[in-house]
Amino acid sequence: MTQEKRSAAATAAAARILDAATAAFAELGFHGTSTRDIAARAGMSPAAIYVHHRSKEELLYTISLSGHRRVLDAIREASAAGITPTDRLERVAHSFGTWHAEGHVRARVVDYEMGALTAAHQEDVAAVRRDIGTVHRSIIEAGVATGEFAVADPSMTSVSIISLGVDIARWYRPEKAWTTAQVVAHYRDTVLRIVGAAPRS
Repeated sequence: MTQEKRSAAATAAAARILDAATAAFAELGFHGTSTRDIAARAGMSPAAIYVHHRSKEELLYTISLSGHRRVLDAIREASAAGITPTDRLERVAHSFGTWHAEGHVRARVVDYEMGALTAAHQEDVAAVRRDIGTVHRSIIEAGVATGEFAVADPSMTSVSIISLGVDIARWYRPEKAWTTAQVVAHYRDTVLRIVGAAPRS
């Protein structure tokens, strides 16, 4: 096997482990999941896990940090595509809601298992979360400045909006009554109403 093929195989194996860990953590919780559970889902031996990750906690850290970074990248891109604060917030809400609805399994792990991380790893993730909050807050502050939004406390409002979006991952299941599109549209419109902007028809 060439070095290129070995590298591709290692990358594929690492991705299988991350997918298996995500599914296990979402179903059983971090503390309820063993490395044997992860290995079984990945179709590997438990020893194979440690070839790619030093511990179960490091697996969770990788999943959580990468997930938060993806969210941050997505909402920054959405914000940059908007023109007015209302347009920017609508786009960010759509992006944030979509990520938590479509990726609800991964998002449950990313958002709700942080307490199992080490203090240093929690701080790494918290730094990205603060950046996510800054994106939301800066848009709301801009909307207040232009008169588009009627908000007394932009910081508290941004926390409330983020919390609503994050919670989609906790309760949403695609097999239930609402489609992903319906959930995202409802979240987006709710966000606009919270800041005092009229949702688009």
